[in-house]
Amino acid sequence: MTNPLLRNLLPAALAATVAVACQTVQTTAGGTVGVDRTQMMMVSAQEVEQASRQQYQQMLAEARSKNALNRDPAQLQRVRTIVSRLTAQAGAFRQDAMRWQWEVNVFSSDELNAWCMAGGKMAIYTGLIDRLKLSDDEIAAVMGHEIAHALREHAREKVSKSMVTGLGVSVAGALLGVGSAGQDLMNTVAKVTFELPNSREYEIEADRMGVELAARAGYDPRAAVTLWNKMASASNGGPPQWLSTHPSHATRQRELTEYSARVMPLYERARR
Repeated sequence: MTNPLLRNLLPAALAATVAVACQTVQTTAGGTVGVDRTQMMMVSAQEVEQASRQQYQQMLAEARSKNALNRDPAQLQRVRTIVSRLTAQAGAFRQDAMRWQWEVNVFSSDELNAWCMAGGKMAIYTGLIDRLKLSDDEIAAVMGHEIAHALREHAREKVSKSMVTGLGVSVAGALLGVGSAGQDLMNTVAKVTFELPNSREYEIEADRMGVELAARAGYDPRAAVTLWNKMASASNGGPPQWLSTHPSHATRQRELTEYSARVMPLYERARR
């Protein structure tokens, strides 16, 4: 039988824990493009990054076992060169990101996909590069966009929101440090990263920051427009499933054109 005193105290203790755990943060500086929204977090960056690293290592091991990891050395080097130039500009938004252990690998898959997990663990799929015949500027556009998600800690924010809306046993365990909280968090991080599409708000932020990162790295920010045109064409006029809640194609094209024009001086300076 449950102790009545414990039954009465647990909700209050949990509510107090939630209140203490919840914090308002500003993950990045605004940059030229003006991203300045504050975010509510209920889990630490360190916890999400650790869970992301563990998930990433599992995915690398699985791809390696299927001979689907970094099969083309020249393509891998091309991607890593582009990404290294992008991550070298991360300090424009947050200085601590200059110390992240950035890593990118190429997965052999026909999917039109790319992603960047918390803490800078990335992948791009051969389907995206080969099927769309991406230029270096377009690879920079898609990877700059994904890097921006990590800089803004959108995965951490989505995990925090899921904890608020689905406050149950596993969440209570995570907050109170008991049970299989580590595995629960890793599963949640994987779900918000790979299964749940980003909100329009997140996508606008990643679009803005992505074109700025590309421009600062010396890649033409206008390639973001051609990239999304290719994505729409390859998906019969609409975005792939993993982009299902993104802004409409027409809206995105208009906004990316505007963002690109705003950061053109950065691109021109980087090209000198």
